[in-house]
Amino acid sequence: MYIAPTAKFAEMIVTKLTEEGFLVQTRPVNLSKQQFEILVPSGELEEVQEVLNSILHP
Repeated sequence: MYIAPTAKFAEMIVTKLTEEGFLVQTRPVNLSKQQFEILVPSGELEEVQEVLNSILHP
């Protein structure tokens, strides 16, 4: 769904999406680069993308 460049950024996104009521998980993509994949249920994908856009582009 989205690759966060750092653990701190991933944590911020997960917190905001969780506050909006979404089920969110993260998993490391590449341990050497500390990138994290943000995962949500496929049924919520469109809604989450809208909220994520507002987080990334306020």
